[in-house]
Order: sequence, then C-alpha cells, then structure tokens
Amino acid sequence: MNLHSPITIEALKVLDVIDRRGSYAAAAEELDKVPSALSYVVQKLEEQLNVTLFQKQGRRSVLTPAGKHLLDEGRILLNSVERLAEQTQNVARGYESRIRVAIDTIMDIRPVYCAFKSFVDEHPDIEIDIQEEALNGAWEVLISDEVDLVIGAVGPVPQQKGIRTEEVAQLDLVYTCSPDHPLAKSTSPIKIEDLSKVRRVVTHDSAREAVTWTRGLHSSLRDQVQQHFYVPNTYNKLNAQKAGIGVGFLPRHLIREELKAGELVELPLDNARPQPSTLYMAWKIVNQGKGVQRLRTLIQKQLKEQE
Repeated sequence: MNLHSPITIEALKVLDVIDRRGSYAAAAEELDKVPSALSYVVQKLEEQLNVTLFQKQGRRSVLTPAGKHLLDEGRILLNSVERLAEQTQNVARGYESRIRVAIDTIMDIRPVYCAFKSFVDEHPDIEIDIQEEALNGAWEVLISDEVDLVIGAVGPVPQQKGIRTEEVAQLDLVYTCSPDHPLAKSTSPIKIEDLSKVRRVVTHDSAREAVTWTRGLHSSLRDQVQQHFYVPNTYNKLNAQKAGIGVGFLPRHLIREELKAGELVELPLDNARPQPSTLYMAWKIVNQGKGVQRLRTLIQKQLKEQE
C-alpha cells in the first residue's frame, strides 16, 4: 500500500463496521458518526478504485464480491495494526514484543509448556518463538544473543560474563537398550570394554562455533567406542534405541513408560555412570524485559508444583 493509496485504515474500519452491523445507520451509531459521513467514505473509495463495494438486499447493505475480497484482506491489516498498537504500548511499559526461547532437547517440556500457556493467557500480545538446541548449542545461542532465555541447558555453566542462571532440574540419566539387544540379557554389571563393542546412539551437539561434546559416558569409554548412530534430538534417540539400533543414556523422565512397558531395558553399568548434571534456565543480565522476568517466574512455579 503506497502513501497515496485510497485504501486507508479509516476506510477499512468503516467497511468492517457496515458489514458487521448490516447498515450504514447501525454502523454510524457504533462509530458515533452520522450515516452521511460513512456514505462519503465508501463512495469516495468506490470512485477511486472504480468498483462497487456494497449493494442493497432489502434493508441490509451487503458486500459485493469485490468488497468482500477487499474487506477479507483488509481485516488482516486491521488486526496487524491493532496488534502493533498493543505491542507498542507493552514496550513502553517495559515488556518485550517477542521473546525468543531455546529449550534443550533433554529437558522435560511438559511443565514448561504449562508455564507458556499461563504466560500467553496473561500477555496475548507478546509473541513466543521457541527453538530446540542440544548440549553446547543452548549456551551458544544465548551468548550470541540469538535467544533471550534458555531452558534446560546442561551444566557446567560457561565462564561468560553477564549470564545469570537458575537450577531447574537434576538430570537423571539411564543407560538403556531394546529388549532384543544382546546386552539386554546381561545379568551382571556391564563393563566399559563390553560397551566399546556395541553401537552407541548419540545426540548431535547443536553448537556451530563452540567445541561440540557428548554427555553421559566415562572418558575412557568415549575413547574406545567406534560405532555411532547420530540423531538430532533426544526424542529421536529414544526411538532409535527402541528400534534396537544401539545403546545410550536417556533421561529417566522421558522413558518411564517405555521402561514400565518393557520397550526399553535399563542396563546395570560397572564404573561407567554419568557424572551428575544440573539443568539450568539462563538469561543475560542486560535483558531487563518484564516479559522474560515473568516467564521465568511462571516456569519456576510450574516446576515446583510438579515436584
């Protein structure tokens, strides 16, 4: 729409109200104008576009096909303008118009999404943009200002000034395989050298610049394992292990039902347990937006209720 277009926000509002109310008189009452003022707006728009926008059907003013098309598209513009005004008011009050969130693939997202629901109910005009990351990738996107908030980032916290964190969960990893896997028949603790002979399912680190790493295995085991099956996230890792492709650590919260149903088997390990890990919610101290602050509060509240 150029600066000299006959299609203005005012004209679209007039068309919208006439269509909803069914007559110029009813629309004029809602807009607190006289009917002749509305007629002038519509007639001027019809002349400039060289189309007929309304036709009479009894006492009602009904849109022509051309008028319906104009109003259908125009309502999209009206909604955008209204949303822009509300977002501008939010920004003036210290709230962001959009919050970018990275969630580590290993995080239990069910309570997190309950918190998102509470947040969007409170702040329907703030957009939430979520992306998935893994391992170092979650820290990397926060450091590079690609996101405003990280949820479920795996420790340790990088030595980067300006990052603030809160613990949100303890990572309980379980070494598992399919019940059809040869290791599933083991009755005694499995040694590291035995694990080096089987294929391991590995979640890709989503980091692009930092040194990537995998989580959960003893350093000596990492050096010995030769066979790998790489997947993009923890959900794919779960399905790969259920299919019998390989073995690996999975978060207990994700596989409770599979363990109960016998679709996965927990393997006893001999001196090859993962180091305890804390999952963090993290943000930069320079981010003073009230939206991120409120979202953090809701997430913590929801996680505590789940305990």
